[in-house]
Amino acid sequence: MKIIKFGGKSLSNGTGIKAVISIIENKIINKEKFAVVVSARGNATDDLETILELARQGKDYKSQWQAFKDYQLQPAQSIDFSEEFQLLEKIFEGVQLLEEVSLKVKDLVLAQGELLSSKLVSQLLINNGQKAQSIDSRSIFITDDQFGNAHVLEDVSKENCTKVFDEIEKDNLAILTGFIARSEQDSTTTLGRNGSNYSAALFANFLNAEELQNYTHVDGIYTANPDLVADAKILDQISFQEANELASFGASILHAKTIIPLIEKNISLRILNTFNKNSKGTLICKNGQKKGVKSISVKSGVSLINLEGKGLLGKIGIDARIFNTLGRENINIGVISQGSSERGIGFVVDSNDAENAVKSLLKEFAFDISNKDVSNITTIKNVSVVSIVGQNLQGFSKSYQSLVKNNIDILLINNNISGNNISLLIEEHQVNKAVNIIHSQIFGVAKNINIAIFGKGTVGGSLISQILKSQEQILKRKETRLNIFAVAGSKKLLIQSNGIDQDWETKFEESLNTTESVKEVIAYAESHHLENLIAIDNTASSDFINSYPHLIENGFDLVSSNKIANTVDFEFYQSLRKTLKLHRKEYLYETNVGAGLPLIDTIKLLHDSGENITRIKGVFSGSLSYIFNAFSDSDEDFSAIVKQAMEKGFTEPDPREDLCGNDVARKLLILARELDLQNELEEVQIRNLIPENLRGGQVDSFLQRIEELDQPFKSLKEAQEEDHVLRYVGDLHGDLQQNKGELDVSLVSVPKNSALGQLSGSNSIFEIYTESYGELPIIIQGAGAGAAVTARGVFGDLLRIAEKR
Repeated sequence: MKIIKFGGKSLSNGTGIKAVISIIENKIINKEKFAVVVSARGNATDDLETILELARQGKDYKSQWQAFKDYQLQPAQSIDFSEEFQLLEKIFEGVQLLEEVSLKVKDLVLAQGELLSSKLVSQLLINNGQKAQSIDSRSIFITDDQFGNAHVLEDVSKENCTKVFDEIEKDNLAILTGFIARSEQDSTTTLGRNGSNYSAALFANFLNAEELQNYTHVDGIYTANPDLVADAKILDQISFQEANELASFGASILHAKTIIPLIEKNISLRILNTFNKNSKGTLICKNGQKKGVKSISVKSGVSLINLEGKGLLGKIGIDARIFNTLGRENINIGVISQGSSERGIGFVVDSNDAENAVKSLLKEFAFDISNKDVSNITTIKNVSVVSIVGQNLQGFSKSYQSLVKNNIDILLINNNISGNNISLLIEEHQVNKAVNIIHSQIFGVAKNINIAIFGKGTVGGSLISQILKSQEQILKRKETRLNIFAVAGSKKLLIQSNGIDQDWETKFEESLNTTESVKEVIAYAESHHLENLIAIDNTASSDFINSYPHLIENGFDLVSSNKIANTVDFEFYQSLRKTLKLHRKEYLYETNVGAGLPLIDTIKLLHDSGENITRIKGVFSGSLSYIFNAFSDSDEDFSAIVKQAMEKGFTEPDPREDLCGNDVARKLLILARELDLQNELEEVQIRNLIPENLRGGQVDSFLQRIEELDQPFKSLKEAQEEDHVLRYVGDLHGDLQQNKGELDVSLVSVPKNSALGQLSGSNSIFEIYTESYGELPIIIQGAGAGAAVTARGVFGDLLRIAEKR
């Protein structure tokens, strides 16, 4: 024999109730031997609670009451619900008159939902020519008088069950009510929310069923709630113990007491989907499958209570006093965390019990508080328990680190006695993100990296193209999903939670105008619980860097091709590093100096390892590299070479921004600060290549007079020694072990056969002199300009951060 149980959503009007009747009739046709247990249909229990509360408050409930009746009658208008409806009407009228309601009355009201359901299902089957009989489980289950969550007296209930089933006519299908029972004093009681599952398990136990089939609205038990985790997978099979852990820690598909009656008789439980006949569901049985993490469950609506006091050190029995006190108030304690000294203890209770728990504990420990042995009894509300069933502490390290890096605050952590189930207490607003992070780490599902790109110009556009082109390969090779959820320009913002695609530019132009892109991106990431956040700054804005601290504080790591944050005053520079450290975030900016070259990373590694860097010298600007390489190797005028560089896109639209030397100075200052030097930009000695009389005015007027540069540069070129060439060089030197170094940016003449002299095209070159390497510098050379090269360097920084998440 089997017990078949249908949940409230399965029994809802429309496709639900039709599917239930079809499933039952197919089992009858296949000559299966079974009995059916039903919950209240749809939202009946919640609706009855709402109507009852409106009546208690003296408010009008008639429209809700009429809607409830209409819903119950909709599948079969001819069915007689007069007995149930008249009883409910009398109760509602009495409650409204008295403006109060007892738990006893509430149980009687809520019981009608199951009675209506059983009556409807049996009548629909009879209308279809089947033999069915509605059975009120109050004739079977006898309980104590703890209304709202009664305890079943199993011996007498089992006797009643046997007697009732012996009296059922042959071939009559029993349609049993779940959730409800009666006390020894003959009052209606209920078995707690989701108690229909418990009822079904008890019936299976009493009738020695071979299997309990629980039909719900989902395909089975998942590795996590699919409403929270899109990548959640169905578990084919789990053990009773694992199911019990899931039930105890909030898996809504199970009731906490459901598993025990099944374990006693070794009765398997199968979770099936009413709406998907092809689903095989999840089988819960004695042995389950191989060891390992099975699922992540969430229990909300709990509060953390902390009892602390230095005076408790060495005292015995504090925990016993706590448990006894709360036990007298019928308050259940969940997750517990305690120091071996009993100096402090934290534990979880239902939020509805939190106030009463604290009040009782304050009374119990009043003497200890007056003696200052107990310093504090506090409550943290709006928290949830996240439990990982099958996980031990050793295997949880990666998940823990990932939670920390995503700014998830873990209020309490607990490992059960078997060592294979971990529970975390987390604030409710962080639960969605936390579950996704843990699920990604444990089940090998692709890690999501959520990216917001600020600046969609040449570098930003190139970066987006590179990421979109590489997404599939990175997902396959690294199990990392790069999701660009936001692209921000100076006046527009495109946001898509599932990530932009190849037509992003069209969608960007259609997006709404905004001047609050940072604020909106942060709010969106928070409301959509996005994890592993990275903000990329491809602007050249001095204002945008002021958003860096705000982004960091809200969970973003930073990648930037914008040099400004590293070259403004040293106070901002230090403050930004402190913020990064405080929030455990990273800020990578390899492209600030050498475009895509591994320069900053090399200098950091050398410096952090204790190497004494004595000098850094090189051609820092790809634009000026091209100009002077071409000028040195040809007879063309200097102005003509500058115009060529502009046409190739090597310079800024106004070439004076390159020729003034400020860009090289910023790059040189960035390297100085990587060595912990405290120089300011104003301290860099810069040779500006633009005469004073050409520094002002619009770019067009400058270009009209650019030939005025030809003779001065021709003279410099001709005045060199033989086989020498001109190079625009940044030079960091002096005693670099002090607080400040010497920074020079100047035009110099170097031998053609030297490392600097052999430079070609728009390449950059950097010579790093160290104490260990002596006169032979480390040389890093390569492309120093171009949007694609810079974007590739930014991409590299992005992947470096993603790898650590």
